[in-house]
Amino acid sequence: MELDSTQEPTSRPDDRPDDRPDDRPDDSDSARISEEAVDHVARLARLHVTPQERKMFSQQLSSVLDYGKEMEDLNLADVPATSHPYQLKNVLRADEVSAGSDRDEVLAAAPEAQDDQFRVPPVLEQT
Repeated sequence: MELDSTQEPTSRPDDRPDDRPDDRPDDSDSARISEEAVDHVARLARLHVTPQERKMFSQQLSSVLDYGKEMEDLNLADVPATSHPYQLKNVLRADEVSAGSDRDEVLAAAPEAQDDQFRVPPVLEQT
């Protein structure tokens, strides 16, 4: 699939033709996306789609719609509404106050200290 910048889209959202393919799922067991619909969307997106890609996308998109149909058919009456599939819990330990490191020990380990602070090389030039 490649971008075709020279191809003009055949329609815009504000002037849709009435004769475009109707790909809404019907009441049959399988919702199909036609190769013509794939071609139509490819034209709108200015994509060049080969015949093999057109067939593949038609099958893949139809599979997605079929899966959505399966989800619609599930009986979820006894399933409570959730915002997350797993019970979330805080896995962090509780905060506990403890003695910190000794300032003199830490400053003694530093390459350079001045006035009870770490001394570091300047990062900005003085002007």
